[in-house]
Amino acid sequence: MEKSKKMLKNLIIFGVLIGITFYMVLKDQDIMNIYKVLRTVKLQYVAIAVVCMAGYLILEAVNMGRTLKVLGEKSNLLKNIKYVLIGFFFSAITPAASGGQPMQIYYMHKDKISVGNATLALLINLSSFQIITLSFAFISVGFNHDHMTQGLVWLFIVGVVLNSTALALFLIGIFSRRLSNALIKFAVKVLRFFKIKNVDKKQEKMEAELTNYQASAKYIKENKFLIVRTIFTTLIQITIYYTIPYWVYLAFNLHDYNILQVIALQAVLYATTSGIPLPGAVGVTEGGFMALFEKVFTTGIVSSAMLLNRGISFYLFVLITGIFVTVVSIKEKTEENV
Repeated sequence: MEKSKKMLKNLIIFGVLIGITFYMVLKDQDIMNIYKVLRTVKLQYVAIAVVCMAGYLILEAVNMGRTLKVLGEKSNLLKNIKYVLIGFFFSAITPAASGGQPMQIYYMHKDKISVGNATLALLINLSSFQIITLSFAFISVGFNHDHMTQGLVWLFIVGVVLNSTALALFLIGIFSRRLSNALIKFAVKVLRFFKIKNVDKKQEKMEAELTNYQASAKYIKENKFLIVRTIFTTLIQITIYYTIPYWVYLAFNLHDYNILQVIALQAVLYATTSGIPLPGAVGVTEGGFMALFEKVFTTGIVSSAMLLNRGISFYLFVLITGIFVTVVSIKEKTEENV
């Protein structure tokens, strides 16, 4: 019941953010004109963009399954896709994507995957993801400074700092017991300072999880090729995801920019907005797209392009994964009542 209430609360906040965002974006726009523009897009390129988004999620499942297999866990592609879809939905509707990984671990545990190995698999995937997105961002920003306003520059710096910090914590959690212990001690001091209840139990839990990480990490260190393959798969995954604005660009019958230029802009946009602790980075992503891609799509159609791009890369799949999570939840409750 508590989980349902929390999920409902997150959905309400998520819906309010979407409402505010679309009001701010569309309040000075001619809605009928946007509708007319969207009706003229080439649907074959829209279909390619949707396939790219699906491919992005499938490759994440491939990475997850590969790591779980190396850790000795039994899984298959369909189950891994299930974990990815669940993670996508709960990451989308919770601040700073904080709900995605816990829910994935919960469902993996229900499928007899140990919490330690599930957590490590997610940490490796997240670390690989951060390495690739940050690398793309640092390479791309130099080529796109003329597209960035002063506000976007500051957001980019904040986003890179937050994502770099997250990457450092992931790597420490996996590979450095000494630094991890130091972080746990610091966290305990903070908890005691704010007089949080049951600090000793929380410390024991963190130390127990750390032991699981380190035991599994030792096995990963002995299988370094796994990390290389994971990073390579993530590179393909992110590249496919970053091409979505290009297919949207072609859908509007535009040809002045090439695919590499559009990928570079999307890399900057993602690094700028992904660290913002709002559910799905709603609001900042839409605004950032319109600011960064205004010269690409021109003022007349950038709003339509943003709606189509964001619809394909986010809202459509929030809807799909939301339906999926609902079906899975109903199925589980039915089985429990039998």
